[in-house]
Amino acid sequence: MESKTGSKLLLALMNGPFESPQWSTFLDELRQCTQADYASLVFRPPGLATNTVFHLFSGNRCPPVIQQLYRDSFYRRDPTPYHEMNEARVYTLDELLDSNNPAHAAYLEAVMSPSGMNSARMMRLVEASGVNAWLTITRREQDFEAKDDSLLTSLEPYLRSILRSYVALERERTNATLAGDAIHRLSFGWITLDTTGQILETDDQGHHILEKSGVLHRDPHGYLKASSAKHGRDIMSAITALANTANAKPRAIILSRDPWLDMLLVKANRDVISATSVPAVVAYVHSDSASATDHCEQLIQLFDLLPSEARLALALGRGMNITDAAQALSLTVESARTYSKKIYAKMGARGHSDLVLFIQRSILQIA
Repeated sequence: MESKTGSKLLLALMNGPFESPQWSTFLDELRQCTQADYASLVFRPPGLATNTVFHLFSGNRCPPVIQQLYRDSFYRRDPTPYHEMNEARVYTLDELLDSNNPAHAAYLEAVMSPSGMNSARMMRLVEASGVNAWLTITRREQDFEAKDDSLLTSLEPYLRSILRSYVALERERTNATLAGDAIHRLSFGWITLDTTGQILETDDQGHHILEKSGVLHRDPHGYLKASSAKHGRDIMSAITALANTANAKPRAIILSRDPWLDMLLVKANRDVISATSVPAVVAYVHSDSASATDHCEQLIQLFDLLPSEARLALALGRGMNITDAAQALSLTVESARTYSKKIYAKMGARGHSDLVLFIQRSILQIA
């Protein structure tokens, strides 16, 4: 492999995971270096159906009708010994498919030849987690030369290393996506802040709360602001204490009751920080995914409560005591106590703590 050619290919290979489509420059460069009509990188994670692969390519693929036929049925008749190939060895088309074998000959005639794949080189790699990958180049005319085989062989250790890193990153990205989805369904988000209250980063839910809640927002200079002056002072007091006190305890603030929005401010873990900023404080924000009216309707459906009972149940479920809940709902304390007994009976709750648990563990949290 020539030094200049090799440098371009390796750089494209390393940058491949960050492109869209991924590895497009690498496959273009590989096709140009080998004068191939087509180059592809195919991944097959374990556990997926045989005809399910991630297919990245450069050049002319087989005609659409053959692509569809392959996905529908031809893959069952594909005699290419993909999983029997020795790792890191470059195979010729003749080594993979025997034209004297009727089944192989039929496949060559029905799929390979109409696709312009009359000459090919293929190399297989297996990542430690079980992900298989195949690097392929093909031509319609003339066979490949020894230098093309050498080029593919020289790429093997780099491709294996990059594949290992890519699979690890994809695994972490998948885990983060699943965790993020669960957190999003619970209506939690986060906002990282510096010591002055300037917003550094947010997740999607945190950004949504800043944009849509009307309670918190980002001012023109990038600072976290609250619609209430008192809440603004409480937030800055908490940030100052957390940033400047070694063992400062997290600070919780209720910002709105309908729709519900609260915040937990904690000292940032400096061992796990962003690559683009160094936060002093993390603000975890939690909001209802629906208004109190929506949740009252769901409580009515779940526990057959009356509307007045549902409103009181929701207030109690949010941690209010009977006196505060009665005042918030314009009820006498005596009426609230009467309603609460009916609520406990209908929900099967033995007391306030049971009621809170029933509501917190119900589908209201992910509705």
